[in-house]
Amino acid sequence: ADSRLQHEYVPSAHLSAACTCLAWAPPGGRQPPSKDGPQRKKRKSEVAEVDKQLDILAIGTAVGSILLYSTVKGELQSKLDGGHDNKVNCVRWHQENCCLYSCSEDKHIVEWNTQTCKVKCKWKGDNSSVTCLCISPDGKMLLSAGRTIKLWDLETKEVYRHFTGHATSVSSLMFTTVKPMNESKPFDGITGLYFLSGAIHDRLLSVWQIRSDRKEKNAVMSFAVTDEPIFVDLTVSEVKEEPVKLAVVCRDGQLHLFEHILNGYCKKPLTSNCTIQIATPGNGEDSTPKPVPILAAAFCTDKQSLLLVYGNTSQPIIEKVTLNTSESHICLVRDIQKVLSLKTDAALTKVKTPVVNLDTKVLVPGIPGHSTAVKTPASGKEKKKNKRKPGETEESIEERLGALDIDVSKVKTPDGLPQTDSFAVLLVQGLESNDAEILNKVLNTRKENIVKNTVARMPVHAVIPLLHELTKRLQGNPYSASLMVRWLKSVFTLHASYLSTLPDLIPQLGMLYQLMESRVKTLQKLSRLHGRLFILVTQVAASEAVQDVPEVNQTAKLVYEDESSEEEGSDDEMIADKDSDENWDEDEEKEEQSDEQDMTVEKEINGDSDLEPENESEEE
Repeated sequence: ADSRLQHEYVPSAHLSAACTCLAWAPPGGRQPPSKDGPQRKKRKSEVAEVDKQLDILAIGTAVGSILLYSTVKGELQSKLDGGHDNKVNCVRWHQENCCLYSCSEDKHIVEWNTQTCKVKCKWKGDNSSVTCLCISPDGKMLLSAGRTIKLWDLETKEVYRHFTGHATSVSSLMFTTVKPMNESKPFDGITGLYFLSGAIHDRLLSVWQIRSDRKEKNAVMSFAVTDEPIFVDLTVSEVKEEPVKLAVVCRDGQLHLFEHILNGYCKKPLTSNCTIQIATPGNGEDSTPKPVPILAAAFCTDKQSLLLVYGNTSQPIIEKVTLNTSESHICLVRDIQKVLSLKTDAALTKVKTPVVNLDTKVLVPGIPGHSTAVKTPASGKEKKKNKRKPGETEESIEERLGALDIDVSKVKTPDGLPQTDSFAVLLVQGLESNDAEILNKVLNTRKENIVKNTVARMPVHAVIPLLHELTKRLQGNPYSASLMVRWLKSVFTLHASYLSTLPDLIPQLGMLYQLMESRVKTLQKLSRLHGRLFILVTQVAASEAVQDVPEVNQTAKLVYEDESSEEEGSDDEMIADKDSDENWDEDEEKEEQSDEQDMTVEKEINGDSDLEPENESEEE
């Protein structure tokens, strides 16, 4: 009623094919397959509620499968596979026995059992693709059309009648009457009924009558419109004198209304009783009124008023219009911009324009995954002229390739680090082209703020590929894992809101969870092992250090002797002097160093004890 989007089904992009046709299941017609035994009987009030509500939608896809989607639950209920191997052109529900009929480009018609999701029957419908289906009011016959139209008996699956059809493929088929016009003969459920067909690129809608005479294959009458019909709706004539009302929306955005009592043959094509167009008011900035295309139209239950859908397909406006068809041409004036601006939230329309500073580095588009600094000519004098001087040789190809050198490292700022925005671009390029070199360059940065800014500036669509890349790298050696964890932390903190909207987040992150779990499980054991190994290693190092201590020179540097022969003393003094002159300084330094080392090692091992000969032997 208020033209607001009530429900949206967005299939996962890589799994599904494009939707080609739709059909609502008859309300209350299809029970979902019972999973827990026999169903309890519903009370009368419940049955009434179920009957009113449309729930299941059959969606035909371009690959040949049919999806059954429940709008009440908001999820896919089942998938019908194995019937078609090409694009599904049309799906139709049977009113009573919850069967579904579909036709496809593969020339076949399939009858499905929607309870078991299996093919009930499959038969060849035409020599070329079958484009449209329609079930008769009594549910015993089926109309199918490619270019020619066939009427099938659903019990025997045999052709009951043939009709000439159209020169191009038929796009719409529908029955216009429920009872035959002459009630003198007994009614067999199909003979005497009229139906309507429209085809692509065909400006005539044809009406056919199913007669007892098999030879009559041509149209009884036709309706002329201004362009190819894209949407047709009609009110079914139930009583003999009641006219059929027909609303046809054409590709040129006009709506044509016809009202006619179907009573036999008519040679000339009938023109419309009324044509409706919509245009903008043409005031303010746009002084000329612009046409607004009508997308679809449907009769309301009272058969007098119409629901019009107009505007653009992404944001259509739905409006109820009551008609007095005395005028042959009606132009409705509607200000679309005004209506839409009232409906859309202000938040959605705020567009931010990026602020560009002058020293921005530009990345040249070209091979994905590569970026090159734009080489600007330094000054006017250095510009080379194309014309060579007579003596000058032409540049070799090698030199030219050198001039085109594509190198990531050239994207540098004065302080030597690439800018964050170029980092974000590089990261996206690396992920898209799966270029290990670029990814290593970006992901091995240690600076927290660069990591944060890069993650903040990267586009949303690259978040999941980045997570996959990080997961892959986390499985590698622990050194790279410690770097990857920083990136993970930033991704989760900055893009949490986006990630929480993904329906298949748990399988996407499953690997990551398992990795973390396994790492964390081993942490305690590893830290214990680390402690033990640390003690062992220090002990071993200490004992080795003690063994490596050079033998302390036992000869004394200076000897003081009381009352001894002066020669010996002088000799000793001479040697000592020599020694002291040459090596005194060096020795002292060395000894001090070795002493310090020994002291520390010894202190580690057994408290505070100095280097004594007894201790030394004990240790050895």
